[in-house]
Amino acid sequence: MLLWKNGQLTEVPERLPEADEVGWVHLTNPTDAQVSSILGDVFGCHPLVLEDVMHFGQRPKLDRYLNQDVPHALLSFYALRDDLTSVEFCVVIGATFVVTVEREPVPVLADVRRNVASDPSLLASPGMFVYQLLDRAVDEYFQVIDRLEDRVDVIQHRVFNHPETQIGPEIFRFKRRLHRARSITSDARNVVGQLAHESFPFTESEHAVYFVDVYDHATRIVDGLDAIRDSLNGLLDLQMAQRANRMNEVMKTLTVIATIFMPLSFIVGLYGMNFKDIPELSWSFGYVYVWALMIAVAAVMMVYFKKKGWW
Repeated sequence: MLLWKNGQLTEVPERLPEADEVGWVHLTNPTDAQVSSILGDVFGCHPLVLEDVMHFGQRPKLDRYLNQDVPHALLSFYALRDDLTSVEFCVVIGATFVVTVEREPVPVLADVRRNVASDPSLLASPGMFVYQLLDRAVDEYFQVIDRLEDRVDVIQHRVFNHPETQIGPEIFRFKRRLHRARSITSDARNVVGQLAHESFPFTESEHAVYFVDVYDHATRIVDGLDAIRDSLNGLLDLQMAQRANRMNEVMKTLTVIATIFMPLSFIVGLYGMNFKDIPELSWSFGYVYVWALMIAVAAVMMVYFKKKGWW
């Protein structure tokens, strides 16, 4: 356990810190026995806290257990990766201690540990320590959002340059992960909002403004994910519109060609009738005349369509 006292940071065996001390215990993939021993026996946490820490998979939440011999609260939070997969970690907060638990490496916790080692005052208050942790996690969300926007730009260029590209399956997979990330960040925002409330017992009143700042950042994250989701929907609509326009162009071209050949087919059909009294039948220039007539009709129709902008 890292123990802060009188501005000094030391490592001591796990114990309940005194009133003028603040301790931090970090657990990485602990066994159930370790969770029961440290959280249950040392810090006197509620059995529901032990159950939640032993079995990850919670949504971001903040549970308070203030009627215990040692009042405390359980905070469940998530870090996001670039592919929108999430990594859960738990924080147990008391008046003089903080316990963090991870099942797999969470870069945010490693960063905070380095920051505490260089600046022990970050551990002087459980409330400010939790603020540093959540602020770092939410800042990571911004980096994920930036990379997601870059990815959407790449897909957008693909749609503009190659409308025939199959992007539907990719976007639907993207949207499923985006929905999960949006649910996590929305719940995380609600958790930060609860911490910003002055009634939370393990933060001081002057700390509320810091959590309000994190809440504002979390709100921007949720808005950013909503904007990305709308952009993905717009890309699907754009591709459908481009394909429809392309199909319309093809159909228009085919229609113009078919329209040009309609009078030519009529002329050929007319002079292909087996009647002896057709005037041009025994004319020596009849064949040339029919060709000239068909070419003239086709040329006139093409010029007409061109002026109308149909071709």
